[in-house]
Amino acid sequence: MKFVCSVVAILFVFAFPAEKMSAAEPQFRLRIMTYNIHHGEGTDGKVDLQRIAKVILARQPDLVALQEVDNQTKRTGGVDQAAELAKLTNLHGRFAKQIDYEGGEYGQAILSKYPIDELKVHVLPGRPEREQRIVGVATIKIDETALNFATTHLHHARNDLRLEQAVELNRLFRAELRPSIVVGDMNAVPAEETTVELAKEWTLTRGEHDGSESLLTYPSIKPTKQLDYIAARPASEWKLIEVEAIEEELASDHRPLLAVIEYTTPASPAKP
Repeated sequence: MKFVCSVVAILFVFAFPAEKMSAAEPQFRLRIMTYNIHHGEGTDGKVDLQRIAKVILARQPDLVALQEVDNQTKRTGGVDQAAELAKLTNLHGRFAKQIDYEGGEYGQAILSKYPIDELKVHVLPGRPEREQRIVGVATIKIDETALNFATTHLHHARNDLRLEQAVELNRLFRAELRPSIVVGDMNAVPAEETTVELAKEWTLTRGEHDGSESLLTYPSIKPTKQLDYIAARPASEWKLIEVEAIEEELASDHRPLLAVIEYTTPASPAKP
């Protein structure tokens, strides 16, 4: 199955009539992946982290966000999955806890080619009894640029909770001075209020909903919808180079999404 990837980019353009602006210059490119790994359980019912690691390694990403990650739970044999996947992929890894689960923890993880300076977990609004939702925000330095790389997994069952969580994500990052990337399983299709809300603040990789093919990520076998996204802000400082829903049916119930994005320095006034 081939995917024709089309992207809606939301750009905020401001006019400066009194002075000319020099062109922004590219600083670096990043290969970003988001992957809901279903605690390593594939569509064959087997838990296999090596299989997940092979999917990641095949695309050589710089930064990876993982959702549905177990940390020392009974159902997955007491394995620290974030640490194990970091070892298998030779990347730095950190776990972000959502809830206690089966004698251990359940949440998300970040893998990075670059050292992770710190990881903060912010609780998103919702109903804790229906699984607490979070955003895990890592601070990572690339060359001389410190940026935020965040993973999230929005509510699966209720549109109103997802929308509240999207509003909070926008609020958390609105005043952030560092360039930021947030990725994850938004549990929302491109036309839904949740993704429309996120697109107010972020350049968002979302397939168009005008009848053309989208970036379909779920279910992994014969996918019918896009639930997984990669978003960056400020929009004026990021350029999308390419994006792909990876054809992988076995390792998880979601397909991973990969984007190549380029960071540019903000445009500055041209010298007279």
